[in-house]
Amino acid sequence: MTRTPVPVAATEAEPPVVGTGAVEVSGLTWRPYGRRDPILSDLGLELPPGQRVLLVGPSGSGKSTLLRALAGVLEVADSGELAGSVTIDGEAPHTRPGAVGLVLQEPGSGVVAATIGRDVAFGLENTGVRRAAMPARVTSALGAVGLTMPEDTPTHALSGGEQQRLALAGALALEPTLLLLDEPTAMLDPGNAAAVRACVGNVVAARRLTTVVVEHRLGPWVDFADRMVVLGRDGRVVADGAPEVVLAERGAELVDHGIWVPGFPAPEPAPLPPGLFGPGTLGANEVAVDAADVTVARSVRMVSGGTRTTLAVDGQWLQARAGQSLALVGPSGSGKSTLLLALAGLLPVDDGVVRVHPTLARHGERHPAEWDTVDLARTVAWVPQWSSSTIVAGTVLGEVMATSRAVGLVEAEAEARAHALLDLLGLRHLEQADPRHLSGGEQRRLAMAAAVAHQPALLLADEATVGQDRLTWAAVMGVVEALRDAGSAIVLTTHDEAVEARCDRVVTLERPVQPTAPPTPRRPLVARCGPLSLLAASAAAIPAGVLSPRWTATLVVVAVQVLLGALALVSPGDGPQPRGRLRGVVTRLVPGAIGALSVAWSSWLLGGRDLEVAAGAGLRVLVIVLPSAVLIPHIDADALGDHLAQRLRLPARPVVATAAALQRVHTFGDVWTEIARARRVRGLGPSRRSPRTVLAELGALTMGMLVRSLQAAATLAVAMDARGFSTAYRRTWWAAAPWRVADSVLVAASLLPLAVALLARAVL
Repeated sequence: MTRTPVPVAATEAEPPVVGTGAVEVSGLTWRPYGRRDPILSDLGLELPPGQRVLLVGPSGSGKSTLLRALAGVLEVADSGELAGSVTIDGEAPHTRPGAVGLVLQEPGSGVVAATIGRDVAFGLENTGVRRAAMPARVTSALGAVGLTMPEDTPTHALSGGEQQRLALAGALALEPTLLLLDEPTAMLDPGNAAAVRACVGNVVAARRLTTVVVEHRLGPWVDFADRMVVLGRDGRVVADGAPEVVLAERGAELVDHGIWVPGFPAPEPAPLPPGLFGPGTLGANEVAVDAADVTVARSVRMVSGGTRTTLAVDGQWLQARAGQSLALVGPSGSGKSTLLLALAGLLPVDDGVVRVHPTLARHGERHPAEWDTVDLARTVAWVPQWSSSTIVAGTVLGEVMATSRAVGLVEAEAEARAHALLDLLGLRHLEQADPRHLSGGEQRRLAMAAAVAHQPALLLADEATVGQDRLTWAAVMGVVEALRDAGSAIVLTTHDEAVEARCDRVVTLERPVQPTAPPTPRRPLVARCGPLSLLAASAAAIPAGVLSPRWTATLVVVAVQVLLGALALVSPGDGPQPRGRLRGVVTRLVPGAIGALSVAWSSWLLGGRDLEVAAGAGLRVLVIVLPSAVLIPHIDADALGDHLAQRLRLPARPVVATAAALQRVHTFGDVWTEIARARRVRGLGPSRRSPRTVLAELGALTMGMLVRSLQAAATLAVAMDARGFSTAYRRTWWAAAPWRVADSVLVAASLLPLAVALLARAVL
């Protein structure tokens, strides 16, 4: 199902937020804790209503920080010393929900709902828009940014570029008075980027929005803006005026500051110190890695419980040669990032084969997916699209040294190379800083340094130049070309025409033609119940387990639960049967079964080694956990929030925050996989020849998940408050919260095991 894009301005279902969008910034200074110098210094700006500002500056000059200050969310996730003031129409920006629309630099981290329709509606709920008016505005906003997939599409199934457009749709749906866009087209191909710029232009013109756009590439936005504000590296305004005037009078000076000024050619890559990289392993033009007819399918779990399978890569042929750089280009969602993962051996292929040169083979195996972690790290390096997700060390220097240490390079030589790379990439002064606290552009440069420090034979870099100014771009490309000239094979995904122009070969990917979707599987009976009844039915097992008497009676209770569980998984109706129901329940029961055995063993030891006591204790644990294994996976976090607030009248803010956090639980598997991939390709994963390393890897992954979850929670708080969550005193709801007959039947059925336990207790 697709929809025809409709301009957002054409849908006036609700009146806009009252206000004109006049912005005043006075004496704004911000110094994060742990940094010696402030990012913004005594900044003053006045933006009249309806003005369109292009905010530019070198990497690290505080552009993203200023946008967060304008949105009133600077201190939501960051701590530091803040001075000065920001007002919109004379009021603090966070006092009027929906007055400001903010698109973050890394929009995927700001997803707050499980489906794209619900995610766009989140801001409308916070601003009190009537439920009947929401669908038109959601559909309009999604269509305007070119997201034409069904509105029940899972948000975690989107590519990076699609997530960027989703974030923009969420901001546009608010119809704010101030629109703040942090590199809104950085991850998009030229066609989609042009469509998004046109969409922004139409909306801003129709509603006379005050708009601030941050972009490193000025050219496409110059005609849009009527004012250009340039920040220097010290966080102060160094130029301010009409774009054509600023560019005419100070264009050459801005180029020296690292600004991408239209009309000036791309810089030459920065030279590296002679001898930084030694001779490569392969001869010139040898095929380092060969992808033959590679097909990769991606399956995504739907909120309804089913799965949707799409072709990410379809029959792709590719050869990367030593001493050459190859650019992968194509529209967002064409499978470029997926193909990189397949080339690195980090993602299994469904058809075709990936092979490296026989000289690079490890133990006779030419497919990187079959290599041990250290063997993979010696040969292959991967720079991910979002580098913040793959940090493995606590300091910048430690991050660069991690792989060199894992593969056993000489410490002194590796450290000397690390220092040289950090110096070239403008990160030497941050060697002892926590890499998680760097800006987005700094983290991408750090990821490049960490990937090449041990001189891999194959470098796979995903959008490595995004968010870089001219000077840092030249540094990144200098590293890439130096590695290429030393004999490594380079594969880059990019939408950057300057990068494409410098590559030896270019391969264009197209979106794969998707096969006809199979019929929707039938839904199990349990999936037709609401979240409150599922929770109540799971909770009913607790007293049943506690009150059940002897082990024989408890065994009967377990049998009743098994029968009810089997009935709950029955899927009547038309269409194919859903797969994996029983396997999923058994898998989820494994931790509970281990707990039951542990309790039984302890009871046997402490209870005079009485088997009846042990059996009863273990079976009672099963009684408590068995219903949860069947029921809990069918609870939709968003629907749970709807029901808790609308049915139980719980306060909206904690309910929504809890639902948003639970929604992220569905992504934990993807996050776990992402961290594991990063550690494997860095040589830090478990060794297949040493089972003892598996436990160490589990500990490292768990700690990585914890750190990543804390970071994600902080960014999520910013994204939620930027869409009016912190001041949502009159909140409405996108979806209704009905209590159906199926819910009553489920709750009644869940009381049957309790009744059996009570009856047995009375009889025995």
